[in-house]
Amino acid sequence: MSTQGRSKRITVPQLQARKGGEPIVSLTAYSAPMARFLDPHIDVFIVGDSLGMVLYGMDSTLGVTLDMMIAHGAAVVRGSSHACVTVDMPFGSYQESPAQAFASAARVLKETGCDAVKLEGGAEMADTIRFLVDRGVPVMGHVGLMPQSVHRMGGFRVQGRGRAAAQRLVADAQAVAEAGAFSMVVEGTVESVAQEITAAVPVPTIGIGASAACDGQVLVTEDLVGLFSDFTPSFVRRYADLGVPLEDAVAAYAADVRARRFPGEEHVFTGPAPVAPGAGKKTG
Repeated sequence: MSTQGRSKRITVPQLQARKGGEPIVSLTAYSAPMARFLDPHIDVFIVGDSLGMVLYGMDSTLGVTLDMMIAHGAAVVRGSSHACVTVDMPFGSYQESPAQAFASAARVLKETGCDAVKLEGGAEMADTIRFLVDRGVPVMGHVGLMPQSVHRMGGFRVQGRGRAAAQRLVADAQAVAEAGAFSMVVEGTVESVAQEITAAVPVPTIGIGASAACDGQVLVTEDLVGLFSDFTPSFVRRYADLGVPLEDAVAAYAADVRARRFPGEEHVFTGPAPVAPGAGKKTG
């Protein structure tokens, strides 16, 4: 699928205008082939730093680098022409200062051709979000369970339990919206709190393990189709189990190779028989 005609892509303002309207459909993608399959059906790709766990076998997202995000983000842009493409800012690429965040975000936008960046954090990141937005960088926020803060949070724990925690989350979401984020992911959050956040902010919320009341939903595609078997969160609905036919196909291929059934005659290139060394020379 060509990336020509980018004017047909869903834009950041169009997504922002979906607040309270038709739900936003989002999935992760990390490669051009996957993007081609998904692009006609969704509104926004999130090129997530979850790729560290899904593609690279990491225990968390903390080892993901900016170069990795740029490489995968560029692939998704090349493989799509319809959905808005948002690329995650990885851990350590924006927390130090607004200036660091802008330098990293500028690289992402220029080197991938994506439409926006996403960063994690609540009120503590408001100044950074504002700094980026003021300089022309569209920002998607991310509140609730924040994988880059896994150590501070004591693991991948549901957020918003208890009134004080709920109030902090709502305040974080409001700070992110007021700083200029055009939307935000709400992850791993008690349903009633996700509903409260969605009602409290003027920009779309995209839930993952949150609430159907959010303005949209996102899942990791490999979870959706059964291609990531290490762990399936309870909030995931598996719409297919592609891992089973994939494993069956590989097993059949391996059996054919070992039995010399593959490659067959139709899979090889035929031509004149090779001339043996010395053929045609006179002897004696």
